Amino acid sequence: MRTPVSSVVGQRCLLAVTLSVISFGLLTSCTEPPPKGATVTQVQPTQSFEQWRDGFRAQALAAGISAQTFDAAFEGIEPDDSVVTADRSQPEFTRPVWQYLESAVSAARVRNGQARSLENADVLQRIETTYGVDRATVVAIWGMESNFGQQMGSKNVIRSLATLAYEGRRPDFGRDQLIAALQILQHGDVPARNMIGSWAGAMGQTQFIPTTYNRYAVDFDGDGRRDIWGSSEDALASTANYLHVSGWQPGRTWGFEVRLPEGFDYAQADMSIRKPIAQWRRLGVQPVNGNLPTDPAGEASLLIPAGYRGPAFLVTDNFRAILTYNNSTSYALAVGLLADSFKGGGQLIGQWPVDERPLSRSERIELQQKLMEHGYALGTLDGIIGANTRQAIRAYQAAIHWPADGYPTQALLERLRN
Repeated sequence: MRTPVSSVVGQRCLLAVTLSVISFGLLTSCTEPPPKGATVTQVQPTQSFEQWRDGFRAQALAAGISAQTFDAAFEGIEPDDSVVTADRSQPEFTRPVWQYLESAVSAARVRNGQARSLENADVLQRIETTYGVDRATVVAIWGMESNFGQQMGSKNVIRSLATLAYEGRRPDFGRDQLIAALQILQHGDVPARNMIGSWAGAMGQTQFIPTTYNRYAVDFDGDGRRDIWGSSEDALASTANYLHVSGWQPGRTWGFEVRLPEGFDYAQADMSIRKPIAQWRRLGVQPVNGNLPTDPAGEASLLIPAGYRGPAFLVTDNFRAILTYNNSTSYALAVGLLADSFKGGGQLIGQWPVDERPLSRSERIELQQKLMEHGYALGTLDGIIGANTRQAIRAYQAAIHWPADGYPTQALLERLRN
């Protein structure tokens, strides 16, 4: 996912959620360049990079970083203009969930994931035994984050984070991550030349940001280093540890596709609403294949990522654990479906509304403005369809006797205009 920077407590693309505009799970990857048509806000630092670096050096030494570690890490470091551009860009257009899933859960990725699962079967068995996390989910995240270790980013993490800390848009986040990165170097887990990652500082085969690394990375291969770059064992075990600490429930599914009854109250489709699966069934919500999960007594939320016209899912606390890794419902859905595909499942019965053109960022802002003009309070006009905006959309949809699914559409915006 991608949540203000100050509350980021983990994952690499919790960072992506912060650094991109994501609406209903529309994701811009940490490693992608800024999209064409992105708008860039220009903000100039108030001091030279050398002045900032010298001031930060004092802070780093006070935090326990040795002068030797700092000076070696910063040797030859200058700001990276491409990081500044990426950080300040806001994409005007984002992919709809069905296009995102089409590439995320591609046939090639499924085949590669199945092959990697077989190659690493013994290690994955030990990881699953140790952390209680489904091995297919761990491999799915591996595939989503770095194409199974093939695409980890190519930027110097110290340079990227120094740029983010210096250029002034989110200096607190940059400083915190930079201190954490220096701690990793000082600990000896990786030499500075090998600490590469995305422009946003996400690192390794499963793309941890430095603070997440310091909390959750583990040395699973026993060589004395937590090497999420060169050791797939360490990377996969670190991911499993992260999900375990985030509340993963062993033996339970992430979720499953369901069929909704005629006349269903779509206001129930909200991640803030949890009900026992048995209660959802009493409301007429049924698995599309007729089979209940292994733990039908567990609680679940109803997710309709493309509104009432698209597929529907009941998602469990394991889905929420994936969301802590990346706070995007499209990402979590892709991980779940990819993991199921490794086991021969993952195919959907419901049809996506592919004829629906998603709103652009400008149109989402206009939608918010029109809702406010109609008397619906929703906070900041930022183009992000968060909980307050969804609540306002539902209220307006109910008032005009439309299905109250909280989903922004071209038809809804046109109705508000008129």
